[in-house]
Amino acid sequence: MIILGIDPGTATTGYGVIDYKKKKLTCLDYGVIETPAKTDMGERLKQLNFDLDQIIKKYKPEMAAVESLFFFKNLKTAMPVSQARGVILLTLAKRNVPVVDFTPQQAKTSVTGYGKATKNQVQKMVKNILNLDEIPKPDDAADALAIAICCSDKCKFN
Repeated sequence: MIILGIDPGTATTGYGVIDYKKKKLTCLDYGVIETPAKTDMGERLKQLNFDLDQIIKKYKPEMAAVESLFFFKNLKTAMPVSQARGVILLTLAKRNVPVVDFTPQQAKTSVTGYGKATKNQVQKMVKNILNLDEIPKPDDAADALAIAICCSDKCKFN
């Protein structure tokens, strides 16, 4: 089963694609979708839609795991991230990709065993779990991989 993990953001959206076969995980790809800061918000969201759609076309995920937004210290960042998340959900829905949500704490617990793990701890464990040659960077991509791993751990597949 191909799982696409997504860590939503406006400036940077992390993505990670894993293959889950017979309880074995393989990393297919990871990275970030970036949009220029001085670009109109509508254009940034359009770019996010386009780039995510290209990833979906390439890997044909059977499931997507998206980080849920449940608490923000700064309302100024909460609104744009919510808009990006909406575009992500719409893009996935248009491609008929089922979506599950996980909190950052759920993803951290799944990969490190501790819901308050640091970014560095998550990156190191994602590297180990997926048997990568190097720590996945930037941390948005590592978070997306952690969300995909969490999905493979928490979702019941045949």
